[in-house]
Amino acid sequence: MPASATRDPVKAPPTGAAPARPSGSPSGSGRPGLGWAVPGLLFFTLFAVVPMLLVVALSFTSWGGLGMPTWTGGDNWTKLWNDPGMRQAIWLSVLLTAFSWLLQTPIALLLGVWAAGRQRARAALTAVFFLPLLASSVALALLWKSLLDPNFGVIADLGPWIGFPDGNLLGSSRGALGAVIFVASWQFIPFHTLLYQGGARQIPQSLYDAAVIDGAGTVRQFLHITLPQLRNTIITSSVLMVVGALTFFDTVLILTEGGPGTDTTIVPYLMYKTGFLAFDMGYASAVAAALVAVATGVSLLLVRLTGFSAMRSTREGM
Repeated sequence: MPASATRDPVKAPPTGAAPARPSGSPSGSGRPGLGWAVPGLLFFTLFAVVPMLLVVALSFTSWGGLGMPTWTGGDNWTKLWNDPGMRQAIWLSVLLTAFSWLLQTPIALLLGVWAAGRQRARAALTAVFFLPLLASSVALALLWKSLLDPNFGVIADLGPWIGFPDGNLLGSSRGALGAVIFVASWQFIPFHTLLYQGGARQIPQSLYDAAVIDGAGTVRQFLHITLPQLRNTIITSSVLMVVGALTFFDTVLILTEGGPGTDTTIVPYLMYKTGFLAFDMGYASAVAAALVAVATGVSLLLVRLTGFSAMRSTREGM
C-alpha cells in the first residue's frame, strides 16, 4: 500500500468559513486591541479621571490645605455664580482666547503653507523660526519680562512709538493684556505652523497642476485649493488654540502676576490665586471644575458644529 494512503486526508474548511486566526492577533475574535489599550487607560484613569473626581468632591467643601475638609454643600458654587471677580476673569479669558485665535491662525496658516514649499533656504529659516517651541514657557516669560522692563528693557526706547511714552507696557490695562496675547502667540505660532506645514504637504500636486492649466494664479490656488484642503487642519488647530488659551497660566504668572490690579487675572490664574495664595482650596476646586467643563464643552461644540467628527478625507480620490 502506498505511504500516502495511510495518512488522514486533509479536510477542507467549509465554504464561506473564515480561516482561523491566532488568539493573540489584534484582529482576532474577542475585543481586538483591548490588551494594548489597558496601560493607557490605567494611566489616564490614575492621573486624569481620579484627580478630577477629587477636585469635584473638594468643590463641595471648605478646606485650607491642612486638616480635614468640611462639607459645605453648594456654597462654593453659589459663590462662583455671584462672584464679580469670576465674571471678570471669564471675560478676560474670552478676550485672550479670541485675540489669540485671530492673531495666530492667519500667521501660522501662511507660514505653514510657505514652509511646505521648496524655497531656497527654507529649511534653515524654518528651523530658526521653530526655536521658541523648544524653550519652556517660564523661560520665555522671564525673557520677555526683561525685554518689557520699563527701566532696562527695549520697551523703554520703543514705548513712545507704540503709545506708551513711559515704557510701562505691563503697568497699563490694555498694554498688559496685549503683552500676554503677543507673548503667547509668539511662543505657540511655530507649533500650529507645523500642523499646517504637514497638512499642506499632503495636498496632491495634481490639483495645482490642473489649476495652472486652467489659468489660476497663486491667490486663486490658495483660496480654492489650499484652504479647502486644509479644512480639517484648521479645525484641529483651532480646537488646540481654544483649549490652550482657556488653560493658559504660566506666562501670566511670570509676566504680570494677574496685574495691574486684576486686569490680566484670567480664570486659571484666579484658580491659582484663590487656592495657593488665599488657601481657599474648596472655592479654587469649584473654579477648576468649571474651567474643565467649559473647555471640554467648547471643544465638543467646535467639533460638532464644524462636522469634524466625520473625519472625511479631503484628498483627491480618497
